[in-house]
Amino acid sequence: MNIINTPLAGCVLLEPKRFSDKRGFFQEMFRAADYSAAGINTPLVQDNWSRSVKGVLRGMHFQRNHAQGKLISVLRGEIFDVAVDIRPGSATFGQWHGEYLSEHQPRQLWLPPGFAHGFLVLSDVADVLYKTSQYYQASDEGSFIWNDADLAIAWPVMPKLLSDKDAAAPGFKQALR
Repeated sequence: MNIINTPLAGCVLLEPKRFSDKRGFFQEMFRAADYSAAGINTPLVQDNWSRSVKGVLRGMHFQRNHAQGKLISVLRGEIFDVAVDIRPGSATFGQWHGEYLSEHQPRQLWLPPGFAHGFLVLSDVADVLYKTSQYYQASDEGSFIWNDADLAIAWPVMPKLLSDKDAAAPGFKQALR
């Protein structure tokens, strides 16, 4: 596995090995020993599967008191995936990083606990699988608006569809109060 550090401390891009031939390909999606060697020792307790159509933006989401680490993979389609460091006292607090993730390139993005997450679907359909280090708790969920001026996230295209909740999310500073 190839491990690529991003500008955000602890947030890494992983490139598992994919073996292709005329039949298709084989790839291990998760092997604890490999992730441990990459410095990811957080137990992963829940898998989430999201299917979305082109132009959907999901985010920016986080858990307030039970921060989730997330290992994000795309099984079908392509997304632009964004992490925002919301760890108080972090040298990269309030900074964002985006990666293109797709079914055609074996890449995963690891967000340690303390990051907000969102993604924009670029293909007709995208299936996103993400493993989390904490169980989801609806009462603990927080969010901020995807186009917050203070963050200035450079989304590759404008989203076409958001949930009502995401469209009404507060600004970054307000959400973290």
